[in-house]
Amino acid sequence: MLKILNGNPGFGVPFNEEETVKFLTTGKLNLHLGTVNEKGHPNVHPVWYYYDTGNYRIYIETSKQSKKTNNLRNNTIVYFCIDDPNVPRGVRGEGDVKIHEDINFNIPIAEKIMIKYLGNTEHPIAQTLLNMQKGGQSVVLELFPKYYSTWDLEKQ
Repeated sequence: MLKILNGNPGFGVPFNEEETVKFLTTGKLNLHLGTVNEKGHPNVHPVWYYYDTGNYRIYIETSKQSKKTNNLRNNTIVYFCIDDPNVPRGVRGEGDVKIHEDINFNIPIAEKIMIKYLGNTEHPIAQTLLNMQKGGQSVVLELFPKYYSTWDLEKQ
């Protein structure tokens, strides 16, 4: 069961669990991942993601040397937000991240992300990103959300 909070008290209503899962699994919105750099300053990274309904986790594919990966090696706590600017609704929250470098773990997840955003794994961008995974140049970030703060301003 998901821990869902009202992300906008007084305006609209929060999603229920089914609506939260639907929002996270459909569409192609970016997730904005907030990390903290070595100086203690916030960094926000728009990323593609895959939400696993079996374990309620969010997965992100990225370069092993990316700023977000380097930040997470020092501090695994993140904030995240996925919102639809055209329909004022979204999901945000806080979580911990585990960095996966195992190619056998990462490739199937990276493929799911490529299919979600590009439609297939044959797309040239998908091929480039998957080759980086196969070559050990990329990692998968596994986000363990502590809660989901949701809002839907179309509902009253």
